[in-house]
Amino acid sequence: MERIALAACPNSEGGLAVEIGPGQGALTERLLEKSQRVVAIELDPVLAEQLRIRWRWEPKLEVVEGDALDVDWTVWGEGSLVGNLPYYVSTAIISKFLKNPGLLKQAVFLIQREVAERVTAVPGTRDYGYFSVECQLLAKTERLFHVPPGAFRPPPKVESSVIRLTPHPVPEGLDVPAFLEFASACFRQKRKTLRNNLAEHYTPEQLERVSAFMGLRAEQLPVARFVELFTNLRG
Repeated sequence: MERIALAACPNSEGGLAVEIGPGQGALTERLLEKSQRVVAIELDPVLAEQLRIRWRWEPKLEVVEGDALDVDWTVWGEGSLVGNLPYYVSTAIISKFLKNPGLLKQAVFLIQREVAERVTAVPGTRDYGYFSVECQLLAKTERLFHVPPGAFRPPPKVESSVIRLTPHPVPEGLDVPAFLEFASACFRQKRKTLRNNLAEHYTPEQLERVSAFMGLRAEQLPVARFVELFTNLRG
């Protein structure tokens, strides 16, 4: 918890931390020590009320009751997004943050290890896929450290990792929604070549213009080459 809080609030003067799923407040406590303001988004009304009671004299804490996927995180200004994300919503929350981070400078998430491996995967590896391309197009992705099951009570059956996502600009003029749709098509059948996956979306003449790519599989291309291929096909 201390290492997660330090990653989310690296500056000594602190700032804003928006926490997703504070639960009983173990991470919240450390974030309050390291930041000027904490906004805690809690879905469970009972836990939300417990947090309000526990820190009723703490002016730095605001508890927001609601679903993190429905909350507009951008309204609180510049800071960090942080949280221990449940497996079933982790990819949705990551995608939402990357597509609209607002003034939030980074996100630090504790997630299931297999999701972290997909986020940070490099081309040519088993875990590299559409989600890797989406994340790496929109942000610098880092896996900070591994968290074994024994760090939790009770220990889960899965392993976890902490990642940091730092949004960065996309290539100038890139139509991001269209590009992501294109990347999804490239990975539709991962073991097939790009030519096979793109044949129903482009004419043979268009594919011939980028023939150097067509014998490759999507998993072999880094993000920059995906952008090059997409741009050439649209040209």
